Amino acid sequence: MAPEHRSFAPHPTRRALLTAGAATAGAVLVAAAGTPATAAGNPPRPTVIHLPNGFRPEGITIGGGPYAYLGSLGDGSIYRADLRTGEGSVISAGPGTPSVGLKLDHRGRLFVAGRGQGARVVDVRSGRILASYVLTTATPTFANDVFLTARTAWFTDSYQPALYALPLGRRGELPDADEVVTLTLSGAWSQVPGEVVNANGITGTPDGSALLVVQSGVGGLHRVNSRTGVTELVDLGDAAPLTNGDGLLLTGRTLYVVQNRQNAIDVFTLAADGRSGVFQRRITDPLFDVPTTAAAYQGRLYLPNARFTTTPAPETTYDVISVPV
Repeated sequence: MAPEHRSFAPHPTRRALLTAGAATAGAVLVAAAGTPATAAGNPPRPTVIHLPNGFRPEGITIGGGPYAYLGSLGDGSIYRADLRTGEGSVISAGPGTPSVGLKLDHRGRLFVAGRGQGARVVDVRSGRILASYVLTTATPTFANDVFLTARTAWFTDSYQPALYALPLGRRGELPDADEVVTLTLSGAWSQVPGEVVNANGITGTPDGSALLVVQSGVGGLHRVNSRTGVTELVDLGDAAPLTNGDGLLLTGRTLYVVQNRQNAIDVFTLAADGRSGVFQRRITDPLFDVPTTAAAYQGRLYLPNARFTTTPAPETTYDVISVPV
């Protein structure tokens, strides 16, 4: 998992691709969104999964099985949806505070970013909270997203120039409450002061040598040295800024960047070390309504509509939209 840095042959510019494809992209996606291809004898998976009214989703994660887990920005409840049927239920009642980004590990533990309340770990089998963490005493703070490696759970803070690490034991043991590590961001990182969304989505480089963090307000993608916190801007060529960049999803060397209020996902092919990338295409769908994050399962992306431009109310409808990768 540590290939050498590779160079890329010239590709069409992002602007040229967007211009050329604008007239056909919507039609292609609408046609593809009917019934996803499935194995013979299996019913098609739904392309729209309805969530409870008033749920207010933001983060999504999918494990090895056909289940998606989503957190509520309202009361923090965790919802599990069956991707085969679209049915689901709340598996963990929220603590009354938001659940933002979340990731599932292979032990059935859900690591949840809790906005101003730090982080917690939930057992998806029982719904029990296994541990809670105060990530920082700095104010303001906004624990936004999480990324898991074999030995660390990394959390972004949208209001502070820092990442927080929960070091995991050799067998995945959770750390004590006082073992949270703060990694201050430096180098190319320039924090916009105040309650402005800075660090948002987080993932790793294809070769696992560093972290990738999108800075929403300025639209930059940063490669972060996980030992020193020194960052450098990822060279995306003449690609436009990743304005409103939110969730990041890496599969192989393909990076999906969700841009929430643009109702779009931009797709890049990255160099192995994550220092550069080439824009490939933009994914949109007429059913997007401010999607925030993405998870993949069997050739499709699943994105919750956070509907940030709609005033939330108990009767507000929310759903998850599925599109082909």
